[in-house]
Amino acid sequence: MQLWITLTFVWLLVAAISCSNARVEAQAQAPPSASASTATATATTATSLPAVQKFRITPHDLQILEGTDTLLRCEVASRSGKVQWTKDGFALGFSAVIPGFPRYSVLVDAKHGIYNLQIKNATLEDDAEYQCQVGPAAGNPAIRANAKLSIVAAPSTIMIEGYARNAKVEVVEKQNLTLKCIAENANPAAEIVWYQGDVPVDIVPLVSINQTAAKRFTTSSILHLQPHSEDDYREYSCEARHKALPPDVPMRAQVQLSVLYPPGPPFFEGYSQGETVRRGQQMAIACRSRGGNPPAQLIWYRNGVAINSPQRTSGRLSENVYKFTASSEDNGANLVCEAKNLLSTTPLRAELNLTVLYAPKDVYLSGATQAKVGDSVQLSCVTAPSNPAASITWTLNGRPFNNSSYKTTSSTDGGWVSSSNISFSIDTQSRTFLAVCHALNKELTQNVIGSHTVNVLYPPSPPLVTGYNDGDILVSGSILKLQCSSAGGNPPPSLQWYKNDKRLNAASKVLDNKIISELSLLINASDNNAIYKCEVQNAAIDIPLFATKTLGVHFPPETVKISVLPRNLVPGLRAKLICDSSSSNPPAKISWWKDGIPVEGVNLANKPGLWGGSVSTLEMSVNITQDLDGIVYTCQSHNEVLQRSVHETISLDILYPPKFEASQSTSFMGIEGSPLQVELVANGNPMIITYTWTKDGLPISKDPLSGQRLISDGSRLNISKLNRNDAGVYLCEASNSQGSALIEIQIMVEYAPTITSVSEGQSFMAGEQAVLACHIQARPLEASYVRWSREGYDLASRTVASFENGTAYLQIENVQRSDIGNFTCIVDNHRGAVAAHNVLLVVQTAPEIEHSPSFTRFAARPGVRAQLICRALASPQPSFIWRRHGKDLKMQRRQKFKSIERQVDALIYESALLIENTAADDYGHYECVVRNNLGQASATLEFSKPTRPDVPLQLRVGNVSDTGVELMWIPGFDGGMQVYYRLRFRQHGDGDKYKYVDAKPGHQNMTLDGLKPGATYYFSVMAANEAGGSKFIPDIKLTMGKGSQPHSAEYTEKDELPNVMIIGITSAAMVLLVLNAALVAWFVIRRQNKSQGETEPSNDDVYSKDDNQSVYKLPITALQADVQKKTAASTYLVENVDIIQSTAYPPKYQESSMCTPPYPLCNPDFTRTLPNPKRHSQRNSATGLIEGMPMRSKDDHMLISNGLYIPSPSPASSLVIKGSYISSPSPAPPADGSYFNMSDKYMSYPPVTY
Repeated sequence: MQLWITLTFVWLLVAAISCSNARVEAQAQAPPSASASTATATATTATSLPAVQKFRITPHDLQILEGTDTLLRCEVASRSGKVQWTKDGFALGFSAVIPGFPRYSVLVDAKHGIYNLQIKNATLEDDAEYQCQVGPAAGNPAIRANAKLSIVAAPSTIMIEGYARNAKVEVVEKQNLTLKCIAENANPAAEIVWYQGDVPVDIVPLVSINQTAAKRFTTSSILHLQPHSEDDYREYSCEARHKALPPDVPMRAQVQLSVLYPPGPPFFEGYSQGETVRRGQQMAIACRSRGGNPPAQLIWYRNGVAINSPQRTSGRLSENVYKFTASSEDNGANLVCEAKNLLSTTPLRAELNLTVLYAPKDVYLSGATQAKVGDSVQLSCVTAPSNPAASITWTLNGRPFNNSSYKTTSSTDGGWVSSSNISFSIDTQSRTFLAVCHALNKELTQNVIGSHTVNVLYPPSPPLVTGYNDGDILVSGSILKLQCSSAGGNPPPSLQWYKNDKRLNAASKVLDNKIISELSLLINASDNNAIYKCEVQNAAIDIPLFATKTLGVHFPPETVKISVLPRNLVPGLRAKLICDSSSSNPPAKISWWKDGIPVEGVNLANKPGLWGGSVSTLEMSVNITQDLDGIVYTCQSHNEVLQRSVHETISLDILYPPKFEASQSTSFMGIEGSPLQVELVANGNPMIITYTWTKDGLPISKDPLSGQRLISDGSRLNISKLNRNDAGVYLCEASNSQGSALIEIQIMVEYAPTITSVSEGQSFMAGEQAVLACHIQARPLEASYVRWSREGYDLASRTVASFENGTAYLQIENVQRSDIGNFTCIVDNHRGAVAAHNVLLVVQTAPEIEHSPSFTRFAARPGVRAQLICRALASPQPSFIWRRHGKDLKMQRRQKFKSIERQVDALIYESALLIENTAADDYGHYECVVRNNLGQASATLEFSKPTRPDVPLQLRVGNVSDTGVELMWIPGFDGGMQVYYRLRFRQHGDGDKYKYVDAKPGHQNMTLDGLKPGATYYFSVMAANEAGGSKFIPDIKLTMGKGSQPHSAEYTEKDELPNVMIIGITSAAMVLLVLNAALVAWFVIRRQNKSQGETEPSNDDVYSKDDNQSVYKLPITALQADVQKKTAASTYLVENVDIIQSTAYPPKYQESSMCTPPYPLCNPDFTRTLPNPKRHSQRNSATGLIEGMPMRSKDDHMLISNGLYIPSPSPASSLVIKGSYISSPSPAPPADGSYFNMSDKYMSYPPVTY
């Protein structure tokens, strides 16, 4: 349908072109009389309507603003001549669009004679004289009209030179100041007006005007000032006035003056000289100064010392407030405030003195605090400073006391100090005397009071100690309470306890004019014969009064000490154990015990001990043997009166050499490859034992960093990874300071089986008995660990297995040709990997030749060395004979043919026929004859030029998961070249939308991942080489597993199209091809009829302009030598054909990922890609190559018609394959030059390198 639409469109285009050409030709061939008649008619009309051209509207002078649009009007009545505009005499031309003047245009209404000149976005360049000109015509002279266009430009900027807009200008008072205002780039020049605030200044400025560019003027205005202090903060501005500026939006530049001048004198507020304040009153005295720029800095001084006080400024008023609380120290203080700024030569000062009234803070009384009856006591009272001075009065025991002295003195800290003294006698009427001093500041009416007490002294009664009777016996650990008391005394007496003249701490209390102190004691051994003393003391007596108690105490021994002589015990000595008991009252009884059993001691003795007790000693003699090491001896000391005892134990430390425990194992077992640790135990004293390990007389390393497998670590032997050679006898020697000991251990290593050799090279006659042998090394190794296997073979009835001395035997009776094959010897002792080895049973037989495609069909290019291989199965060794045309080939070193024979294995033999410098007459059939003494066989081998490969023989499914599958195939004939494989697959329900994946070179399997669990897929594979590609084999249908559901696979093949449909499609294509050829021929003939001056346009684009169409023009890049002789068109039109047919060559892998070892065929010099539809090329018809491109173009993978172009390292060897028909064509990859890979992403197709 698309083709018919195309043909219809072409027919209509041809008809239109024909009509157009006919009309042009008719006009060109019209007789001259027709033109003459037309001209005559025009002249007749002009003669009948005479008119003179004139201006209906003439342009007039205009003045406009820069940047606006304007229109110069020019209207002509009865126009006959041509109209144009000029600018300053330069003709702008007759076109409405004026070249070189993009902003100019002529608005033409020829019918009404309107020729207005429009200027957009006027600039100063447009300021000129314009003229509207009407050219002369028959009977009409030329006419002209002028107009002047003036462009008014406002100043671009206005500024006060040297200052930013609204800047502050600092100037010292009465110094000259010059302000210069500049208004730039105006046309005409702008006028400048100065303002002080909003009032125009009355000073006449100096004005100048300069032309800075064509029709650009700059105005300068200079104003001279001499500011005073009142000009501070005053604003000066200059304003540009111009006809282009709107009056309501002035253009101004403004500055503000900052006049620098000194501040005014400081003054105080908040306090006046002579005022009085009270101590504690809150004061705030402000120091202020008016004026000054910069503002005045105010500083306070108190008695000449600067005071930190915050300052604040409001306008030109500065203030610093000194806040403080009045104290006595402020009385008479001198306060000074200074004001200054940068322009002050000397600071301005103001000062005052403070007057503070205050009462004395305290009064101080001194004199005796205690006295006896009849003594005379003197007391003194002195006040703290006061302003004015304070008066003093006394009272004694609450009654006024008038007999006193009084005086005042000035204080160095300010104010006055008052003092007064009194004297009185102590009588027997009072126990204490209380004197009170009153100090009164009469101005403030504040009274301060102080008091002083005098105590009258009396002695206490002697102390009395109770709680213990002399001669009583106390038991250690009991509680004793002693009480001491004394009555009377003033001041109240104090009690103090002593133990053997050592002071003790004890509390006391007064009850009913009686003082009591109680001492609680926890009796111990130190209290035996101890003297406790209680003393009473007060100020009325000089020597303390006291009472004492001496205690008697029974106490047990506290410790027992055991000593051993000599200190180092070794077997054979006689040692002495001595037990010493600490002090006890009465003396303690000592006894010895061995492991809980009493033993006899000797030399019991008692000596005086501490705290009046006795120290006891008991000895014991022991004969030292090794068995006594660690034996415990106990010494017990017992006070029989108190029934209390104490004991001490000692464990004998006997020195002896090491000795290994007899109960530990000396045999150890390990598995090869696993770690093993052997640990032995040896006892000795001292326990610092050194171990040395040896094997076969060689020491074992102790360094864990040595990297060795065997490391000794004290009593441990560590083997990181056992080896069968580690088995054997090891010696371990233990040594200490007393000697050494040796022990011998045995290490056995179990290891997995290995088959060291099998019976080979032996063949058997048919009917004989055959014995196959398998030699094994393993530990453990038994007959039950060995078995023989062969798939599909009846071992039970045909063979007998035996085992002897590490060798397994398999006996086969009456061997036949069918017994030939591998028998597998399998050994598994459960100590590691299973060992298996094939043993080939060779039965002598006549030769049998391999007939697979790999050994019956061969191909090679002319000029190279070819190789034909004949493979046969035979025993004994056969001989090979090569024939052609019934004659044996001569095998000589320098001849055309040469053969090489080799044995592949015990049954397979090969002979390779080498053909030197292959020529055309070397292609054909060759015969291979194989003989031995049992017979012969022959086979015919085909040798030809390289061709495309055969279809793979079979596609099989390997491992399958829920989302992946492994596919394997059996290759067919490779065509004599390196073969590659492409796999296609699709999901059920996707129609023919296949995806393509290519196998790595040399691989005959592939794993696909990312499949959908439970989905059904169709898989197929094809082969390709440089000569072309094979068909895809029939699809395999595979349903993926899902969870526990297993997968299922079956073979299927798509039905071919019916023959009737194929014939119909072919016939329709032929008809369309004929019509297309006729149409092309018609166009060519038509084109040849055109004028010779018309050149043929080049066809640079080799692709259709419409990227959405399925029609592509594909360039041919190279042809094989035998194809290059044909004439090649520049492009081929391929309709409705997949870009890449299913016969397409396999992609070559990217250099970065695939072109790496072990793929020696990868060569980055020959990387190819599909053509880019946007790239142009032109073929040289003589060479068949694309002009302007190197021979190794990246765009040389093209399809030609129904064939396929395959690049090769040499362009000359590129092949064009035609007629590659596929019964079930697969969809092409996307048209953008990419194809879909397994990750559902597009990748460059094909980024290849061979």
